[in-house]
Amino acid sequence: MKIERITVCNIASLAGTHSVDFTKDPLRTAGLFSISGATGAGKSTLLDALCLALFDQTPRLNQVGRLAELTTGERQNDTRMLLRRNTAYGFAEVAFVGVDQQQWTARWSVRRSHNKPDGKLQDVVMALYRGHIAPGGQGTVTEGGKKTLVKDAIVEKIGLTFEQFTRAVLLAQHDFATFLKADDKQRAEILQALTGTEQFEAISRAVFVRYS
Repeated sequence: MKIERITVCNIASLAGTHSVDFTKDPLRTAGLFSISGATGAGKSTLLDALCLALFDQTPRLNQVGRLAELTTGERQNDTRMLLRRNTAYGFAEVAFVGVDQQQWTARWSVRRSHNKPDGKLQDVVMALYRGHIAPGGQGTVTEGGKKTLVKDAIVEKIGLTFEQFTRAVLLAQHDFATFLKADDKQRAEILQALTGTEQFEAISRAVFVRYS
């Protein structure tokens, strides 16, 4: 899996639509680079957008836990709470190359009723588009509608679950040792998913069965 673009619109500290395109210079040829800036500049929001588009989860909200309901009836660990205040609509979008070497675009979006900033939060909508589409645009929907089906399809395309992704690809603050603390079985599963070597385990098992 290779991330090629992250787009965020009205999420947390980022107002309006912003895109980071890793297929264009200077990022395309940069090799290593850092995401830096002042507090509130949107560093964590970019990482939130990445996880929202792919999993409808973020490490930041998972750390909140199941807190008491707010006066609005919403929960603080609800991903919809990342919609920027005083906005009626927002989305997170990730264009990527999947483990099948095909291009895909995953989108997470949420709006408030009647498209009013003070309207009631509506259900999250997720979609998986074939190919790379314009930020916020439309394309050929491979999976859309039922969120669970979309999430399953995205996991299949990227080859990692949320837990594996946040242990080996995106390590949340104060959680850099998570991968190291994982047991042998968990580390093996993550490394196999990252390196594509699960087929060798299957071959090994087949050889063992045949000659045992």
